[in-house]
Amino acid sequence: MATTPVSPAATSAPARAPALEMRGISKTFPGVKALDNVQLQAWTGEIHSLMGENGAGKSTLMKILSGAYTADPGGEIRIDGQLTPITGPKAARAAGIAIIYQELSLAPNLTVAENIYLGNEPKQFGVLADRATMRRETAKVLERLGAEFGPDTVVNTLSIAEQQQVEIARALHQRSHILIMDEPTTALSTRETDRLFELIKRLRDEDIAIIYISHRMAEIYELSDRVSVLRDGTYVGTLERAELSAERLVQMMVGRPLSNLFDKHSYATDRVVLEVKELTDGGRRVKPSNLTLHAGEVLGLAGLVGAGRSELARLIFGADRIASGEVWLEGKRLTLRNPLDAIHAGIAYLTEDRKAQGLFLDMSVRENITISVLGRDALAGGLLNRAAMARLTAGSIQDLRVRVAGPFVTAGALSGGNQQKLLIARWIAINPKVLILDEPTKGVDIGAKAEIYRIISELAAKGVAVLVISSELPEVIGISDRILVMREGVIVGEVGGSSGAAATQENIMALATGTTEMVQP
Repeated sequence: MATTPVSPAATSAPARAPALEMRGISKTFPGVKALDNVQLQAWTGEIHSLMGENGAGKSTLMKILSGAYTADPGGEIRIDGQLTPITGPKAARAAGIAIIYQELSLAPNLTVAENIYLGNEPKQFGVLADRATMRRETAKVLERLGAEFGPDTVVNTLSIAEQQQVEIARALHQRSHILIMDEPTTALSTRETDRLFELIKRLRDEDIAIIYISHRMAEIYELSDRVSVLRDGTYVGTLERAELSAERLVQMMVGRPLSNLFDKHSYATDRVVLEVKELTDGGRRVKPSNLTLHAGEVLGLAGLVGAGRSELARLIFGADRIASGEVWLEGKRLTLRNPLDAIHAGIAYLTEDRKAQGLFLDMSVRENITISVLGRDALAGGLLNRAAMARLTAGSIQDLRVRVAGPFVTAGALSGGNQQKLLIARWIAINPKVLILDEPTKGVDIGAKAEIYRIISELAAKGVAVLVISSELPEVIGISDRILVMREGVIVGEVGGSSGAAATQENIMALATGTTEMVQP
């Protein structure tokens, strides 16, 4: 399946050495083998993508290359064929290596020129910074990038995409010929992403070796000349562009084929757990809507952005004010004044925005998991039951396979997929009767997606009624027993199950847009 890394350029010029070669790279942290005998090659004039699920070792490998970490003894790094010890960030820069992290490392109150020269300012008379030279040389590199701002622009006035250009300009000014980009499109719009891709391709054509880290398949297909995959800290293999396919990449990343990603089993019963009757916020975002959810059922909720899916979920959870309508749980009508009423009744809601509305990023893994059940598990007198907290946290980490060094690591230090599992663990802890998951795999890699699908299936097998909102049609089709579709604030139809309409992307879009006839099974 995997191929030996060979550059097309190397075929025509066998004596030419790769711009970068990492051999036998290992890294051990206390109690954890993060990398084990990993290799990587990159050639000038190519975009080499590095893939793997969160925790596979991609960032650790790149931090070794950029000098932030020191590798275990025994491996070697060669730049243009020469053995090059990378003893720290300064040594990496001297070797022509630059890294642009997901979180940019600019001084926001300084100008573009000051950022590019920071720590390396040319001097006049041996004392004063030669600002004329700084502006002139910065203007040259900005023109090379096609930037629409100048050397005197203050960085905090620039968009994220423009700040990335400043980072790239700094790398080019330092004469870097190996450029590492770690998830660079995370905060970019579609238009900004397209412009970044044009720039990356132009840099490749200027004979810069680019190592591109992303979990987004579409980006990998568009940019990559070759793709290397890591899994569990080991090197799996490298694919040439002509060999790329979702099936092969998923197989390499998670160790099983794409066809087994969902592995759907139905646990739905006839017992009704949740009934929503004519529920509305007064017609602002949600018109009177009805749904029924059964024990052990995974019910999908699909629709275009703005259709009212999240707003309906928030009404069921008591997060928004109900104008009229009813929510019934196991035959009992609920009075939902706030989310606490819903939680006490047995309804849990995993929000779409885990960082802003879900996690306490500065608090520990243990605190995030147990925060909803502190009162339930408290000792007499309201004292924290630290033993119960420790048991719950340890069990959650094991059952949900949360990759974390320990329970006291802060939530903000975890990968996106592990943060999502942390939130799911919090809601599982309340033993919910109904679990609402709003875009549960948003922003996580394919391996974390497979884990979350497994968790959903296991919850359904235990009788939990699960409502899943997802904008990814293959996902909502793959995990749901049946699917409701919303359009303009109201549920307009159902596919799958006993609806008589096949659960296909075409039928979902037909309902979501109201444009075409549906196809029967």
